[in-house]
Amino acid sequence: MYRLKHAIVNIIPPSILDPLQRVYHFVTPSIGAFIYGYPSRKLLVFAVTGTKGKSSTTEMLNAILEEAGYTTAVLNSIRIKIADTSKPNLMRMSMPGRFFIQRFLAHAVQRGCTAAIIEMTSEGARQYRHRAIEIDGLIFTNLAPEHIESHGSFDAYADAKFEIGRQLARSSKRPRIVVANSDDAQGSRYLMLSVETRLPFSLSATPVHSSDENGGSFRFFDVGIHIHLPGDFSLKNALAAATLAQAMGVKPLVIARALDNLHTIPGRAERIDEGQDFIVVVDYAHTPDSLTALYDAYGPDRKICVLGSTGGGRDLWKRPVMGRIADERCDQVILTNEDPYDEDPRSIVDELARGMKRTPEIIMDRREAIAAALRLARTGDAVLISGKGTDPCICGPQGSKIPWSDAAVAREELQKILAKRSPSSTDKV
Repeated sequence: MYRLKHAIVNIIPPSILDPLQRVYHFVTPSIGAFIYGYPSRKLLVFAVTGTKGKSSTTEMLNAILEEAGYTTAVLNSIRIKIADTSKPNLMRMSMPGRFFIQRFLAHAVQRGCTAAIIEMTSEGARQYRHRAIEIDGLIFTNLAPEHIESHGSFDAYADAKFEIGRQLARSSKRPRIVVANSDDAQGSRYLMLSVETRLPFSLSATPVHSSDENGGSFRFFDVGIHIHLPGDFSLKNALAAATLAQAMGVKPLVIARALDNLHTIPGRAERIDEGQDFIVVVDYAHTPDSLTALYDAYGPDRKICVLGSTGGGRDLWKRPVMGRIADERCDQVILTNEDPYDEDPRSIVDELARGMKRTPEIIMDRREAIAAALRLARTGDAVLISGKGTDPCICGPQGSKIPWSDAAVAREELQKILAKRSPSSTDKV
């Protein structure tokens, strides 16, 4: 399929192919909505967009709505959930095409769901996959430079994200709600959308809040909210989800109970615990801002950081920046392979190293890099494995994919280390 696609691209001139692709992408969602009976009109639909925190915010909003009695469907980069059935999202995309979203919504209606929560991306919006979805509410988390090569500029990237806001404004649903991060420069743009309810959220304006590596808390409508996920970034996601839920009539006490019961989100600051005496975390952080936030959440700890890049052929500018961030915040850094696609993986790692003053340890085999980091850990340390989160494969040249799980590999390598340390593993005299 990969070779066929690229053969077609090479045969048809871009002047012909590009307009044909745009027409195809534009009409496909409307055809899908028609085929599946316009399912988004038959249940509440909430969208979450932004650069960081989309998946976590969808999971938090889902937990709250379930606690409030809704039967939910969730589509994000972590999983695909409809009612009581959930499976990992193995497609490496939050907004799949070819009628997928309309079919997902139709199945949600058939299974008796009353609300659907969808992670929406700029790449999905560029291909009009947000079209023909009647949205009730939208959360905008933040905006930071990403996908610059794909979009052409930061402004074009911001505009692609904002198309999801315009889709909310076009929605026939009433009332329509937008919740936007007013601490972000782009937040005011969303808060000017022509919809019935426009609600800012701001962690900086939340007078009582705190966070550390074990979780955090804040006050919300005079109710104390406690979460088990680390760092201020998790508080922001929780505040966003709580703000939308409260606007939907969910009581703050219900919101507090739901978030207190949410102990982990796969691949998002996910603790890997096999009984070791140090912290191991798998996280999706793949931008300079998100990497900084992850490292800062474990500020007091001695940090051993496993870092790759965000993929071959994209966002080249941030490689040395992320190397510098790791150099400044981590006690030890191991650079490794991530998703090279058609680029030489060693050249990607060398660009990360260019941002570092120290000479990093480079272990190209990702499993061995994780194992080495775990072997270096001492009591109370934090081993932070970033970049892939729940990504199910390592993407290599010519469309090749190697099945992968950072969490599973970390568990396996931890078990090996702990087995060697166990008294039962030594010879008895």
